[in-house]
Amino acid sequence: MQTLIQQLVNGLVLGSMYALVALGYTMVYGIVNLINFAHGDVMMVGALTSYSMFRFLHAVTPGMPWPLVLAIALVAAMAVCGTLNFFIERLAYRRLRNAPKLAPLVTAIGMSILLETLAMVVWGRDYKVFPEMFPNRVINMDGVVITQVQIAILVVTVVLLVGLTVLINHTKLGRAMRATAENPRVASLMGVNPNLVISAAFVIGAVLAAIAGVMWYANFSTANFYMGFTPGLKAFTAAVLGGIGNMGGAMVGGVLLGVIEVLGAGYIGTFTHGMFGSNYQDIFAFIVLILVLTLRPQGLLGERVADRA
Repeated sequence: MQTLIQQLVNGLVLGSMYALVALGYTMVYGIVNLINFAHGDVMMVGALTSYSMFRFLHAVTPGMPWPLVLAIALVAAMAVCGTLNFFIERLAYRRLRNAPKLAPLVTAIGMSILLETLAMVVWGRDYKVFPEMFPNRVINMDGVVITQVQIAILVVTVVLLVGLTVLINHTKLGRAMRATAENPRVASLMGVNPNLVISAAFVIGAVLAAIAGVMWYANFSTANFYMGFTPGLKAFTAAVLGGIGNMGGAMVGGVLLGVIEVLGAGYIGTFTHGMFGSNYQDIFAFIVLILVLTLRPQGLLGERVADRA
């Protein structure tokens, strides 16, 4: 029983990070019907930006308290990723909104490769180890182990999801986003600037991805230029699982996918009598994707379908 609870805790932590990245996918898709496959690499840029800030602050002010160091690095990662996604939307996607759907899809894949290449040039191929300046005490609760970093990940995720829900449902920007998703031409006649709203969706998604990247870096202690590819695909799977374009679905899909992946990795050896091990954990996300697309392509909570004029 302890093993099951431990796996569930690990799955919730992993799923929380997937959910934050999946929200970026689903926000953009809900408004412009675009799958931004470069989104996972934006998460990677956030993690590596925090690494650079850690090194810079340690060199300039070695005695700075670690909470302040982490806060500055996190703000820097959010600023860099938000700016990056703003220019990605402005330069790569805006001109393709009315193009055939294959054009923005190919552009998104190309942008993903470009970001990985640029990150390799800037930060190199080596893995960047998370600095030891941050305390990460292990808490043992009747045999169930959780670290301070994992608790922080769960708390921050809940706060962000609640804040995003309030933003979408109870603010002027949120109403503008929902109006643009429903019908951009009519929204523009009502005084909404669709270009500004779409840019805001890209920036908010990038901020969430940056936070997820720093979380990923802190939890797994390493980062490199290729780290965003697989989590990005899994977050896309989570968005599809919950219902692409559905904000609540992205949250549920991310958490559920994390739990499925961790439980699968933990018990696959038992069910296959040692033939497969936990190194096969990545297959579960894509098995889920195949099953969802085959059996319920609209996702668990239903795809949000907007009526276009």
